[in-house]
Amino acid sequence: MKSNYKILVLSDFNAATTQTLKSTVSLAKIVNADIDFFYVKKATEVVDVENQLSAIRILNEEYLATNKKIEELINPISADYNVAINHQFTIGNVKNEIGSYIDKNKPDIIVLGKRKPKMVSLIGDNITQYVLEKYQGTIMIAGNENSLEPNKELSLALFSKANLTNPFIEKIISSTQKKLTSFKIAESTSALKEEEVLNTEKAVEYIFEKGDNVIKNIGNYLSKSNVNLLFVNREKEVNNSINKNINEVIKNLNCSLILTT
Repeated sequence: MKSNYKILVLSDFNAATTQTLKSTVSLAKIVNADIDFFYVKKATEVVDVENQLSAIRILNEEYLATNKKIEELINPISADYNVAINHQFTIGNVKNEIGSYIDKNKPDIIVLGKRKPKMVSLIGDNITQYVLEKYQGTIMIAGNENSLEPNKELSLALFSKANLTNPFIEKIISSTQKKLTSFKIAESTSALKEEEVLNTEKAVEYIFEKGDNVIKNIGNYLSKSNVNLLFVNREKEVNNSINKNINEVIKNLNCSLILTT
């Protein structure tokens, strides 16, 4: 088993960035991972002058100011939890820079923050969708409710056929003594909604009746149950309505998600 995993945090400095970092620290402590924080700013947001010397001066000033801002964000969290957080900032095309960083550094898991539902995209320019298409590994969407807290036991859940077999996921599950909650969607309308069908020492399973609001219904239950982390298979399956539109899952389920492959 790998001794040190690499976690990549992609951020746009929204209001939830601090909480996203804390969730990442929690995950890193469980799986013994190194954390890299990466931020890309659009060049058009920084330079809007034709004079080359002026452009260079503006870029240098932006690098200094932004690196200071990143350090002011990261250093207190790093100190509080005794975890090193490496950081890098660049200016350019957001998608291209993120793609190049992923190809070069090959992270084991990518962490994305989640914006409020009213926002059109999760990390401007639909970066979440881009990362889902670009990166085939494990992705965590850090939620704003019941978020992960460093050094605290997690409450875990899984949806249907989420893949729990890789060592990374197994390590997360073995970190808690709490029962694993499992959610499934019933194809038959005669199935009982939210009926407990399995109760063992390891897991409690619930069935939800298939319908237009099934994802929201599961989301409400997750909130009431104080689930910190839900494992979801990001692959599309013919009979799995929650995986046909992973963006709807991200939008409607407020806890943190681990998207497995």
